[in-house]
Amino acid sequence: MRLLSVCRLIGVCLLVAVIWQVQAWRYGALIERLSATQTQATLQQQRAEQARRLALEQQLSASDTQHARELSDAHHHQAVLRDRLATADVRLSVLLDTASDCAVPATTTPGGVVHAAPRARLDPAHAQRIIGITDDGDNALIALRACQAYVRAVAR
Repeated sequence: MRLLSVCRLIGVCLLVAVIWQVQAWRYGALIERLSATQTQATLQQQRAEQARRLALEQQLSASDTQHARELSDAHHHQAVLRDRLATADVRLSVLLDTASDCAVPATTTPGGVVHAAPRARLDPAHAQRIIGITDDGDNALIALRACQAYVRAVAR
């Protein structure tokens, strides 16, 4: 009898060992499936992030090209205006306040309207300085728009 109970005990131990091994295989397979799923999800997330980054880079590049074109156009326009001022093709003038006691004579241009508001012409050197100031302002506005566009694009 003792031998029979020892055999039963060995049988029960073997059965527990087999069940233990089967459970280990099942958990191992489950962990492998979860790991593979997690790896695929991570890869998909990385691909989506790369696509977003590429789209943002393309958008920023297009925006940069547009702002460079605007800046170039502004510089060209400013150069043309400076040339026209230098050749006396265009003159800058200011409106005079008729209520003040200003002694600047109001001159009319040929073909001008007699009843127009009196104007005084600016010295060409002063006109060039004013154009320089407006050039700086135009450049600053273009740079500000470029910065705002960049921040909007990155903040999305």
